[in-house]
Amino acid sequence: MSELILHHYAGSPFSEKMRLIMGYKGLAWQSVSVPVMLPKPDVVALTGGYRRTPFLQIGADIYCDSALMCQVIEARHPAPTLYPAAAAGMAQLLAQWADSDLFWAAIPYTMQPAGAAAIFAGAPPEFLQAFAADRAAMTAGMKRPSARDAAAALQNYFGWLESLLLKDGRAFLLGAEPSVADFSVAQSVWYIRRAPPVDAILAPHMALADWFKRVAAFGHGQRHDLDSEAALSIAREAGRHEAVMVQPEQGFAAGAPVQVFATDYASDVVRGELVGLNHERITLRREDARAGLVHVHFPRIGYALRKDESKDENKPS
Repeated sequence: MSELILHHYAGSPFSEKMRLIMGYKGLAWQSVSVPVMLPKPDVVALTGGYRRTPFLQIGADIYCDSALMCQVIEARHPAPTLYPAAAAGMAQLLAQWADSDLFWAAIPYTMQPAGAAAIFAGAPPEFLQAFAADRAAMTAGMKRPSARDAAAALQNYFGWLESLLLKDGRAFLLGAEPSVADFSVAQSVWYIRRAPPVDAILAPHMALADWFKRVAAFGHGQRHDLDSEAALSIAREAGRHEAVMVQPEQGFAAGAPVQVFATDYASDVVRGELVGLNHERITLRREDARAGLVHVHFPRIGYALRKDESKDENKPS
């Protein structure tokens, strides 16, 4: 059975990004379906409070954020690569833009009333109310564009992306080979396509439509369903973790009590003991009654690392 366990749900754009990457690499993977909204007790047992979807589990190592997940999968399964040598830096820059700016134009555009009605067709009113409250809490304080502003942005973005494809008739955004950028862009196109009442914004961009068909054709690899209790058991019984270390020049000491949180949205705090830190990644050690001793990994970009002041509350003054 594959060591890769993806915790995800069907309608999650970032989950679709990772599912397509599994397909591109021809991987077998284990699938744990997580709740669409809080409460998520089994998720929290593994992550310590990180609530975004998806996350990747390998034994007792928990990898948060799709950017880090891509790097972890690439390290274990390097062929075919997500980072072609001819465009590796550009691929990562374009992927970061797609995971942020493009994504946050696609979501409010798609979730205008007509699009939301298609996405949630048949859902009971109480679910819709709970979902809206959940997402409002996730994005509290975040400035999101109106549907009209998002549409204007998307019209520009899709034109830019199509110009890449039309430049020399390339098959993928950065050349003849796919890269991580293709999958990061594809998740937003996929989400808009799920809402036919609003997907006409894609219609003028035929080269982009053909590109999306090529990306979608990779499929999702070999998926094997796993329940969340089994995933918790795998973590609890793993008995080992990926080797990590704290680089002293990063300004934190190994073993320090720290907290990590996302800097844009869903900024739930995860607390633990710092066991890994460099300019690319943060790793916390934490223990849970159900998941056992786990290491939770975050990318350095997009996440804040702070001393956990709550650990000092009981110290004598």
